[in-house]
Amino acid sequence: MQSFVPRVLSILDRTHNPETVPQVVDAARRVGLSVSLDLIYGSPGETPEEWAHTLQQAIGLQPDHISAYSLIVEPGTALARRVERGELQPIDEDTQAAFYEMADDAFSAAGYEWYEVSNWSRGVEHRSRHNLSYWTNTDWWGVGPGAHSHVGGVRWWNVKHPKAYAERIEKGVSPALAREILSEDEKYTEKVMLRLRIRDGLPISSLRPGHQQVVAWAIAEELVDAEAALRGTLVLTRTGRLVADGVARQLLGSWVLSEPRVGTGPYH
Repeated sequence: MQSFVPRVLSILDRTHNPETVPQVVDAARRVGLSVSLDLIYGSPGETPEEWAHTLQQAIGLQPDHISAYSLIVEPGTALARRVERGELQPIDEDTQAAFYEMADDAFSAAGYEWYEVSNWSRGVEHRSRHNLSYWTNTDWWGVGPGAHSHVGGVRWWNVKHPKAYAERIEKGVSPALAREILSEDEKYTEKVMLRLRIRDGLPISSLRPGHQQVVAWAIAEELVDAEAALRGTLVLTRTGRLVADGVARQLLGSWVLSEPRVGTGPYH
């Protein structure tokens, strides 16, 4: 869905329009599928009123699940070039944070609960099992061009082009392009970064030595839920969700640095 505002969709270079979204949602429901809508906020020039309109329309379609991500202008894209030429003015981080809070307020009022920094669902049964596999580092097997897989500690990814993928399948050759096995440090980094993002939280017992001061800092700054921390799990507060990457960096640096670093910007 991304947005219910044609001007915003045009900036994002999306070819659909607001009228098609309800049609697709209705078609999915008619065949018995669950429905998730994906939103993007913080496009250049997007106003709070426009974002509020998108939120209202998305909630009105009563999806089972909603994702809302802040826009990241990727280098080398057409959007990045327009920003570089001064044709579009990117939204500042404070406004991005305010948009996130608007979304969280609207979703919560409509009966959705957050279970990952950028994802909300109507109850546990509608959480994305697919994405939770990534965030909790369980096994998954991807099928198709460009698909990624993770089984038994080994990750691999397929060739991206559909023709190359089809040719390999027809020849009985593996479509895998490359693979990797993460080191223990890489596994630890991913665990901290990803488990911290989900509502189930990051077990404090899984942290390496030196984390105590950072945990105390996070509690004092109200970035993590104090009661949950006392029970042994780091669960981000809404303020913490806005700086999730920064909290993760502090924790990852805690077993190298003696004191927490400050100055982390809003979550993107």
